[in-house]
Amino acid sequence: MADELAELRARCERLALLYQVSQVIHSTLEPEEALRLILREAVRLMRAASGSVVLVNPTTDFLEIQAAHGLPSRAHELRLRVGEGVTGWVARTGQAARVGDVRQDARYIMVRPEVRSELAVPVVVNGEVRGVINVDADRAEAFSVEDQQLLEELASQAAVVIRHTWLYEQLRLKVRLFESLASVSQTINSALNLDEALQGITREAAALMNARLASVRLVDETGEWLDLRAHSGAGSAYLARPRLALVDSLLGTVVRRKKSLQVENVQTSSRYQSVEVARQEGLVSLLSVPLVFRSQAIGTLNVYTGDPHSFSNEEIRILTALAELSAIAIEKARLYERVVNAEEQLRQAERLSALGLLAAEVAHEIRNPLAVMKLLYHSLDLRFGDGDPRNRDAQVMGEKMDQLNRLVERVLDFARSTEPKPAQVQVNRLIDDLTLLTRHKLRQQQVVLECRLGAELPLIRADATQLEQAFLNLTLNAVEAMPQGGTLTIVTRPVRLSRKSAAATHVSVSFRDTGGGMTEEQRRRAFTSLLSTTKPKGTGLGLALVAKIVEAHGGRARVRSRLGVGTQITLVLPV
Repeated sequence: MADELAELRARCERLALLYQVSQVIHSTLEPEEALRLILREAVRLMRAASGSVVLVNPTTDFLEIQAAHGLPSRAHELRLRVGEGVTGWVARTGQAARVGDVRQDARYIMVRPEVRSELAVPVVVNGEVRGVINVDADRAEAFSVEDQQLLEELASQAAVVIRHTWLYEQLRLKVRLFESLASVSQTINSALNLDEALQGITREAAALMNARLASVRLVDETGEWLDLRAHSGAGSAYLARPRLALVDSLLGTVVRRKKSLQVENVQTSSRYQSVEVARQEGLVSLLSVPLVFRSQAIGTLNVYTGDPHSFSNEEIRILTALAELSAIAIEKARLYERVVNAEEQLRQAERLSALGLLAAEVAHEIRNPLAVMKLLYHSLDLRFGDGDPRNRDAQVMGEKMDQLNRLVERVLDFARSTEPKPAQVQVNRLIDDLTLLTRHKLRQQQVVLECRLGAELPLIRADATQLEQAFLNLTLNAVEAMPQGGTLTIVTRPVRLSRKSAAATHVSVSFRDTGGGMTEEQRRRAFTSLLSTTKPKGTGLGLALVAKIVEAHGGRARVRSRLGVGTQITLVLPV
C-alpha cells in the first residue's frame, strides 16, 4: 500500500511538473528561460547533479550547449560533433542512452570527473533530431526507466520551445530583411550613374546579408569574361584576381544557368579557383545569384561570409530579390548614360551643322566681292614690258583669285548637299524624343517642362533630323534664357491658314519660356544672318539655324517677347 501511494505521489509530482513547464513555455518568448526551467526541474526531480540542453548548430553541425545546470563555466566552450560522445551518439541515432557507469562506456567524454551515470534523450523537432537533453549523477545506476520516460516528456516540451523559437526567428528575420530590401531598393534606384549604382548594390548587399564581402561582376561586351565592377569589403588580394572566364569559372556557371549557387567553404572547395585568395581575405561561405534583365543574365551578385554559414532558402530568396532590383537599376543607369551620350552627340551635331551653315554664308558673302575683284582685275588689263617682275605678280594675283573662287564653290556645293530629305514625320513623336534627350539638362537647370501636344496632329513632310536640331536649339535657347530656373511650355496644334481648305494646312509648334525676354532690337534681328548676334553669350547661331531649317521646309518662324515676362517662338510648318 505504501509503495502504491509513493508511486501515485511521484506521478502527481511529474504531472504537476509537466503542467508547470507547459505553462511557462506558452507564456514566454524567451527560449533560454524555458530551456533552463525544463533542465532545472529535470535535475531536481531525478536527483541529478548536473545537466545540459545541447542543440545542433545547423550551420556548423556541431553540438552546442544552450542551457546548463551544475556544469563548470568552461563547459559552454565544449563543441562535439554529431556521433561524438554519448550526447553525439544520441543525436546521430535518435535513441535514448541510459548509462549506469560512464567509466565502462567508451563513448563517454568527461566534463566533470565526479560523474558516474548519465541519461540522455533526443529532442525531435518536425521528425528530425535537433538536440539532446542530458542529466548526470555522481552515483552509479542513478536513473530508472521512469526517469527516462519523464525526461523524454520534457524533451517533447523542449521541442515545442525550439520550434516556436525558430518560427519566431524566421518571422523576425523575414521582417528585417524585407524592411532592409525596401530601403535598399530606394537607395539603388536613386542612382543614375552606373558606378554609383553598382557601389550602392554591393554596399547594401553586404549590410543586408551581414557579409564580410560583397561584389558585382558583369559580363563584358564580348560575352566571354566576368569583370569585377564593384565591391564592398574587398582587400588587395581579392582586387588583384584576374578576370573570370564565363565558360570555365564557378561564377560563370551562375550566369550560364541563371541559377543561384552556394559554396559552404571556398577555402577548401575544389571548384573555387582562388582558394589562396579566399584564405588571405578570410572568406568562407559564398552565395552567388545571377543578375537577370529581360531573361538575359548580365552578371552576378556575390556575398561571402567570414564564418561557415549555410544560407537558408529565405536568405537566397532575399538576395535574389535584391539581384532582380539591381539588374533593373544597372540597366536604368546604362540607359541613362546612353541618353546623356546621345544628347551630347546631338548637341555636337547641331554645332557642326551650324558651323556648316555659317561657312556657307561666309562663302556666299565672299563670293560677291571676289567676283567684283576678278572683273576689275581683268578690266585693268595689267601688262608690263618684257623682263618686268610685275608681270609675275599680276599672274600670281589672278591665280590666287581663281583659287579662292574654287574654294568658295566647294563650300557652297557642300552646303547644298545638306538640303532636307523629306519623309512623313509625326511632330509629336519628335517632341517626345526631345523631352527624353533633354530631361537631364532641364532638371539640372531647374526648368519645368510642360508639353501640350495636340491630338490627331496631321503628318508633315520633313527631314526629321533637321527638325530635331531646330527643336533642340529652341529648347537650349530657352534654358539659357532661364538661368535661375523657370517653365518651358511646348505646344503643338493643327492650323488652317487657307479658307479654301476644310482640313488643317499647317502644324504649329511653339516654345514659350519664362525668361528675361528680348528687346525690340533683339526681336528684329533674332532670325537674321548667322554673322550677326545680339546675345551676350554664345555664338548666336541657334535661332539663325532654326530659321534656315524652317525656310528650307517651306515654313516660317515667328517670335513674340516681352522684357521680364518671357519669349515665345512659333514654327509653322506646312502639311
